[in-house]
Amino acid sequence: MTNMILAAQAQGGGMGMIIMMVAIFAIMWLFMIRPQQKKQKEIRNFQNSLQEGAKVVTGGGIYGTVKRIDLASNKIDVEIARGVVITVDKGYVFADAAAAQEPAK
Repeated sequence: MTNMILAAQAQGGGMGMIIMMVAIFAIMWLFMIRPQQKKQKEIRNFQNSLQEGAKVVTGGGIYGTVKRIDLASNKIDVEIARGVVITVDKGYVFADAAAAQEPAK
């Protein structure tokens, strides 16, 4: 009799485990993966809409103004001080400096 109960529990336990794994993956997708994908899409749209004169923050935390955009080599010249221009890969410009400096409300 106890063997039949154990066998019944073992058979039903496999399906419950699969349902639990699917639920855990769905929760991870909703709370971790999906928001990260949205954030990456926003950053990519920002990088593609960059224009000369825009104030930006690089991945290294350097604030500056876009002076020139070279789409062929995917690089941006950023002026970080009067007369000091650095070249940065377009993929390392993450934020609008004006939006980054606004106080949180």
